[in-house]
Amino acid sequence: MSAAAPAMSAPREAADQHLRVALVGNPNCGKTALFNQLTGSRQKVANYAGVTVERKEGRLHAPSGRHYAVLDLPGAYSLSAASLDEAVTRDVLRGFYPGEPAPDVLLCVVDATNLRLHLRFVLELRELGRPMIVAVNMMDAAKRRGIGIDLAALESELGVPVVATVAVKRGGARELVATLDQVAAAPHEPHARLAEGADLHAETRRLLDLTVSMPTRTAKIDDALDRWLLHPVLGLLSLAVVMFLIFQAVYAWATPLMDGIEAGTAWIGEHTGALLPDGPLRSLLVDGVIAGLGGVIVFLPQILILFAFILALEESGYLPRAAFLLDKMMAGAGLSGRSFIPLLSSFACAIPGIMATRSIQDPRDRLATIIVAPLMTCSARLPVYALLIGAFIPQQKVWGAFNLQGLVLFGLYMAGIVSALMVSWVMKKWRRDKSEHPLLLELPSYRIPHLRDLAIGLWERAWIFLRRVGGIILALTILLWFLLSFPGAPEGATQPAIDYSFAGRIGHALSAVFAPIGFNWQICIALIPGLAAREVAVSSLATVYALSAADDDAAAQALTPIITDTWSLATALSLLVWFIYAPQCISTLATIRRETGSWKQVAISAGYLFALAYLASFATYQIAVALGAG
Repeated sequence: MSAAAPAMSAPREAADQHLRVALVGNPNCGKTALFNQLTGSRQKVANYAGVTVERKEGRLHAPSGRHYAVLDLPGAYSLSAASLDEAVTRDVLRGFYPGEPAPDVLLCVVDATNLRLHLRFVLELRELGRPMIVAVNMMDAAKRRGIGIDLAALESELGVPVVATVAVKRGGARELVATLDQVAAAPHEPHARLAEGADLHAETRRLLDLTVSMPTRTAKIDDALDRWLLHPVLGLLSLAVVMFLIFQAVYAWATPLMDGIEAGTAWIGEHTGALLPDGPLRSLLVDGVIAGLGGVIVFLPQILILFAFILALEESGYLPRAAFLLDKMMAGAGLSGRSFIPLLSSFACAIPGIMATRSIQDPRDRLATIIVAPLMTCSARLPVYALLIGAFIPQQKVWGAFNLQGLVLFGLYMAGIVSALMVSWVMKKWRRDKSEHPLLLELPSYRIPHLRDLAIGLWERAWIFLRRVGGIILALTILLWFLLSFPGAPEGATQPAIDYSFAGRIGHALSAVFAPIGFNWQICIALIPGLAAREVAVSSLATVYALSAADDDAAAQALTPIITDTWSLATALSLLVWFIYAPQCISTLATIRRETGSWKQVAISAGYLFALAYLASFATYQIAVALGAG
């Protein structure tokens, strides 16, 4: 164990100071709810320097007039770190984390219904020798289960203040704040240490025997629900229903909100354009800045709906159970049970799916999930799929019951899923660390999510998304606007202006590279603005072919006869396969950069996706040509 912090020999009159209070505890102990209770809206979220672990800090203004900076540390089971989160918590508590001052007071939160697990961590923290308070949370739930806790005896045995809290109730932390004031004002006297080599498990059992009376180890309602929800068959069926509802909600509920954002962006762009004369400034503001911001913000409804479900499932205690059910199934592909929800949500959009990987504790599993999430068939691909399938795949029945176009679409989805599993399996074989990290989960008691905590969590994620992703996307969208707009068409030009732009010239140059997979120069040009978002390829093709269409539907209707006449079936099939893999969404790559903190991972993601896209399209095109579809 590290050396104790220096004793504070004089009372700490802190009315004009911000004492640093570290809120620490096991996952699912109600720590975040208590943090919200103490700090309310006075919170800020960032990342610890050099890592992607979230850093949450808030201000507590006590009735005594004292001010505290409250740091909500990542949940940890032990100071012997097994994950990046636990490593950050360990180093901050010991004062070793660069740029992060050591805390003045440790506020350790434990679950009153699960002291058998949580008290061991309390003993570890006590060995650090810092001023410390133990907050016994969820006392109301313990009382309902008939669990008796002698707080005075526990305080006497531990040698630190022990306070009862109910983090989800207004005023449930009043006594805790008063105790914090007392600890802040009093000189710190180092508490007793355990003997060298003492058995923490044995000491935990001793404390439980002395201070806790428990009729049953688990609640009856938990046992009843788990008999169904953890059943190897019924549990998976229940999970499938839950996941289906989440998928439908993210995909369907967000649509009206996203349409509203797009309409609002269009309205702002139209009125801004009406105020400015034609020229580069008008085009920059309307087509670059406003359209760029709108292209970022339009993802926000999906993200909020997704995280509302994830936060609710996490708060309810169901999310660890879902991970437990799926872990064995997904481990064979190099993932874990925790990967399932992020990958499922990526069918709507890879951005919220990648952000959802924060629930994965193992850094290897989290990285693998981030890398393969773009292979899930997101909704942005659907306009391209609909255009090409409608133009080249006939409307006919297969085996008398199935629609051929529907089967092709299903095949595209399945190709993405199978490819993701194969890529994660290959990553598992190639990684240097061959050790197996078993999924260790605490199955907390079932709880009803608290609306205040959900609202605060959603606000944090919305702000993080807009701040982290918006800047990069906006800058790259403006760059794409520049490539599409300059230089303009020369006097007497007979081709569309895009043909003379930098993007057009790049498209012509790329046609030699993409000729082996059947792409003409028009497709190459359409792929460039498609970097902003995959679905932009439809309207870009309409622009290339000198069409004027109000929206993607109108563009698709006008494009269908043209591409049917000018493209071969082999080219259409090749382009369909290209969109399964191609890394054409800048927002996804930007999110990978923000979540991993590494341009190397962005390069790896873009590189392997491009390689897969080219090889798969090459094979598709060459086989189709050989079969006479060229």
